[in-house]
Amino acid sequence: MLANGSVPVSVAARVYQKDPCWIRAGIIKGWLPIGKATRNGELITDLNDLNSKLGRINYYISPKLLYEETGYEWRGESS
Repeated sequence: MLANGSVPVSVAARVYQKDPCWIRAGIIKGWLPIGKATRNGELITDLNDLNSKLGRINYYISPKLLYEETGYEWRGESS
């Protein structure tokens, strides 16, 4: 059974065997359909919005979508 909540970016990076920056960029640009990126409730879809002066970006990675894309079952463990 899949855990509730967001899969950490570090776990998704391990699953894909990629750098966490690759995961974040893929989510923001939409070519990695496993979650979404938001800042202050606003959806982030442009890499130019990565500027840290604009505030923290929150990443939500769906356990269900990650499973559908990779077959990896996240059960709540951290990286």
